[in-house]
Amino acid sequence: MELRVPRRRGAQEPVASFLRDPNTGRIYRRGRLLGTGAFGRCYKLTDMSTNRVFALKVVPRGRLSGLDQWGKVEREIELHSQLRHRNVVGFHGHFADRDNVYLVLEYCSRKSLAHVLKARKTLTEPEVRYYLRGIVAGLQYLHQQGIIHRDLKLSNFFITKNMEVKVGDLGLATKVGPGGHCHGGLCGTPNYLAPEVVSRKGHSFRSDIWALGCIMYTALTGFPPFKASPLPEMYRNIRDAHYPVPAHLSPNARRLIARLLAPNPADRPSLDQVLEDDFFTQGFTPDQLPPRSCHTAPIFTIPQPLDKLFQKATQLFLAVTQRRAPRSFVPKMPTAPAPEDPLKTPREAAKEGLSHPPHKAEAPEGQTRPQVPYLETPIHLLLRRSLRGRSLRGHLPGTEESPGIPGDGAEVVTRLLQNCLDFMPAGEQDPPGRQQPVLWATKWVDYSNKYGFGYELSDGSTGVLLRDGTHIALQPALGCISYSPVQGEVVTFTWRDIPDSLATKVAVLQLFTRYMQRWLLEGGKLPAQPSLSPGPGFSLLHFLKSDQALLLLFSNQTMQVNFYHDHTKLLLNWAGEEPLLTYIDQERQATSHPLGVLQRHGCSEALRQRLRYTLHLLWTF
Repeated sequence: MELRVPRRRGAQEPVASFLRDPNTGRIYRRGRLLGTGAFGRCYKLTDMSTNRVFALKVVPRGRLSGLDQWGKVEREIELHSQLRHRNVVGFHGHFADRDNVYLVLEYCSRKSLAHVLKARKTLTEPEVRYYLRGIVAGLQYLHQQGIIHRDLKLSNFFITKNMEVKVGDLGLATKVGPGGHCHGGLCGTPNYLAPEVVSRKGHSFRSDIWALGCIMYTALTGFPPFKASPLPEMYRNIRDAHYPVPAHLSPNARRLIARLLAPNPADRPSLDQVLEDDFFTQGFTPDQLPPRSCHTAPIFTIPQPLDKLFQKATQLFLAVTQRRAPRSFVPKMPTAPAPEDPLKTPREAAKEGLSHPPHKAEAPEGQTRPQVPYLETPIHLLLRRSLRGRSLRGHLPGTEESPGIPGDGAEVVTRLLQNCLDFMPAGEQDPPGRQQPVLWATKWVDYSNKYGFGYELSDGSTGVLLRDGTHIALQPALGCISYSPVQGEVVTFTWRDIPDSLATKVAVLQLFTRYMQRWLLEGGKLPAQPSLSPGPGFSLLHFLKSDQALLLLFSNQTMQVNFYHDHTKLLLNWAGEEPLLTYIDQERQATSHPLGVLQRHGCSEALRQRLRYTLHLLWTF
């Protein structure tokens, strides 16, 4: 892109009613004024040939007083023109004439979040969660492109006709420099500047995360956490993270704001960790906001808590079992009547209230944990929080929880992976693999703090590792429900033969099954064959959750690891003649390798890192 450096200065020139883009020949009709700012003005714009509506950002040449100002416009065009994301304002072109530079942008008919807050004064927590999810998604994309926004504020979040929120106005955005920082002066809006920016240490990705804290606080309270005047006092309060905490905010909201507004950038959560915070996982988030919420507080029909629904399902199930039983088992599991929205509709609701007390296991006596090097890829950062997980087998009410996975599971797979990594040569790519049918968990719901851990397998069967250590599963292919009171012992029932004593557990299984089938997306598909269907004794034995991954261990000698960040997965099965490792990549393509082949020929660094992290997880049991 080449734009001639301006020679003339002066006041803003009027914008013509009709504009022609010399690059494309398109004729546009300028509409009403949408807003003004330090850059200039923004108008509604209509393409005369298609009637498509855009927003026109007009930057007067008279305000580009030198090479520095001109360079900012060129940088904005260069950065924004390369971005494509549903939560970033779309860029559709640019051109210039002797008076102005024009940027043709996506039209967001419901203006900005600042307009919404001006009309509403404050927003509810469900609305803030809804908007923040979209903002974080857009910001994650920018950061992945190496771009720091540097001017995040309510007026730069635009809302479409369908109530989607989009990050916009990249006038101050810039690429990161070496070390993930960009040095410069105090650019941005004073109320939203991070302590390191105020201290002239430059911006980083964590500076944008600080701004998220200011945005969340402002949306919930109606005023920013740091008042704009006098500036020296405001900057001192920013450095100390000293701000008033209104009593009406929920404890989870206060805690997340405090995490985001940590004075030390290293103490602020990553964007992934923001979405994993209790403020999101333990609170209701609507699927979509009604347009009237731009000026009137919406009324939400919040789904009932899971425990109440389970109680209702149990009562209804008992009522159903007293009636005449069906003559034959129907593969699709019959469900007890339930409210229309038994659980939260977004996928993230799978984590609502699904946390556990932190659990940290030590290495076996006489052994030391291997030193896991710091890895640059996000999914392999060292654990920054305690591992959260549960080995529910053998855990009965009123007794101490079992210490972890028994030797016949974790120790075997730990030795296999340790041996493979110890003798694996360096490699740059994975050896040729094959498509191998495997059985694995495509969906899961963790509610083990009250009821259990539910999962759905790739063959459509579902199971729940219950809080009391028992296991119950629905296997449509076999036409039965299997129940395992202790590990290694299993009883199967047809639908008509289920005893009343299992009514509550079957009701829990029903709720988990209905929820996963209705709301959760498939984790991917692999080649399947009938012989892979689990037998009646198949069950989930143990699971472990860290802040980076979920590890599952099944009774058929299969271990599965799901990496949250990029949704890749590892499956290791050692029941056959030779252990088989299957890797599912970000494109949901699955490739299987005998573990011995990887040990002899090596593998790509991406797969090696995942194997190391898996070994680290196993050592924590």
